Amino acid sequence: MQRVRTKFLFFVAACAIWVLLSGLVRAASPAANEHWVYNTVKGDTLIGIAETYLGPRNGWRDLQRLNNVRNPQRLMTGQPLRIPVAWLRRDVTVAVVLRVYGDVRVGATVEVSTPVTTSTALRAGDVIHTAEQSNATLRFVDGSRLLIAQNSRVAVERLLVYGKTGLGETRLRVEQGSTDSQVSPPPGRDTRFEIQTPTMHLGVRGTEFRVRVDPIAKLSHAEVLSGQVAASGNKSKVLVKAGFGTLADATGTPEAPRALIAAPDLGGLTPPVLERVPLRLTWPALAGAKGYRAQVFADREFDRLLLDGVFRAPVARWPDLPDGSYVLRVRALAADGLEGLNADADFVLKARPEPPFVRQPGENAKLYGDTVVFEWTRHAQAARYRLQVSDSAKFATALLDSSTLSDSTHSMQLAPGRYHWRMASILADGDQGPLGDVQSFELHKIPESPAMEAPAVTDDQVQLRWRAGEPGGSFQFQFATDPEFEHVLVDELTSETAVVLPRPGPGKYYLRVKSIAADGFAGPFGATQEMSLPLSKWWLLVPAGLILWSL
Repeated sequence: MQRVRTKFLFFVAACAIWVLLSGLVRAASPAANEHWVYNTVKGDTLIGIAETYLGPRNGWRDLQRLNNVRNPQRLMTGQPLRIPVAWLRRDVTVAVVLRVYGDVRVGATVEVSTPVTTSTALRAGDVIHTAEQSNATLRFVDGSRLLIAQNSRVAVERLLVYGKTGLGETRLRVEQGSTDSQVSPPPGRDTRFEIQTPTMHLGVRGTEFRVRVDPIAKLSHAEVLSGQVAASGNKSKVLVKAGFGTLADATGTPEAPRALIAAPDLGGLTPPVLERVPLRLTWPALAGAKGYRAQVFADREFDRLLLDGVFRAPVARWPDLPDGSYVLRVRALAADGLEGLNADADFVLKARPEPPFVRQPGENAKLYGDTVVFEWTRHAQAARYRLQVSDSAKFATALLDSSTLSDSTHSMQLAPGRYHWRMASILADGDQGPLGDVQSFELHKIPESPAMEAPAVTDDQVQLRWRAGEPGGSFQFQFATDPEFEHVLVDELTSETAVVLPRPGPGKYYLRVKSIAADGFAGPFGATQEMSLPLSKWWLLVPAGLILWSL
């Protein structure tokens, strides 16, 4: 009795295992009602078609019964034959790396991995790792593409092709980071493309969609841009159409699809031509956006991603990028983390060769005279420079526009006024870089030497006067015993237009004065004035007084 019970339990366990394995096989295989249609050509026979396309478990007689073919040796040209996908021969295939940017590696872990290069063939079991600002684009047997963005980890679980049908079966697992998928099989053909995340499973039949996985928060996001995606979890399944997205948390239950936030307006992208690095690109804010994802692509194929970042404000900043033409892609971020529809705009970066550093005149400099000397540093690669000078801040008119300057200085005469100038570097082959920042300056007349009036001399003092100068100015007055002013008796700064000195002894004296502008700029001394002082009449009375005193 015990032996019978043991056999029975063994039989029940075996049946359970068989049922489980059968379920797994069915889950991993295409549905039994899925068909691929083959259109016959001249000379086709069922036997030949079966040998070319069918797996070992099915033959030409199965095709004959399914399609009600009377004569397997004679088929009408163009006759459609339905072939269940489950009957097709399956061959292992590879995914080819189309593009690599930055540090991309393949291996079980980053520590145990090898670099990925263009044309690397990836097989089932490979795990791809992308570093910061690094990405890779893969192409599958059916023509579908996958862009693996920065800081991502994606495992390749299955890569199959159904004989010569062109049908592919691809299964990937996104463990961390984000991917952009373009599932586009050849016209008239089908494909099976699946992405598994830690919290949901996504199945498509030709569409464009994005997947993002945050392993710390245990959240998965999916956004569909074209076609539709079936998102399934532990207990539910939702169909996500174009323009909608879903997310699933650790419970593995995809939420009801919700509309993606609209695309930002990049029509007024400022500026469309960048002439400076670091890069700074701005666009109008979008209502309801909690942030923006901005990306820079090398072209409109959108598989050569160069820069990728998330920004809270409607402005993208990056340190550097080579000169060239690019495409900016921007989408808004909703409060739930779903990313919205894409907006694309072309822009050009022309920042090299960089303009030289200007030395003088500096910004808002105040100069005096009628000649301005422009100075700048030498650019290591420049053969010559372009100098523009204008009395218009927008350079509507050019007083000077020269592209032949090979030195680092240039002088020109200008009338008093406010001026603006800027520079550019030019390579030996004629390639001119962007014009630098505008520098503005003011040119003033040199303060004129004040004209002096005739001295007013009394018995005990000398009073000197001169004409008033510019408002806010001052004067420097000097009084000396020699015309070279080596023996200066008085050197005085004053804001007045007169000075009173005690009368010195008899002799010749020399005096001069110069104007000083309000900003401290001093003009030249005026012409030297000579003044002769005779003996004072009070000195003539001294001898007479002595005579009277002696009497």
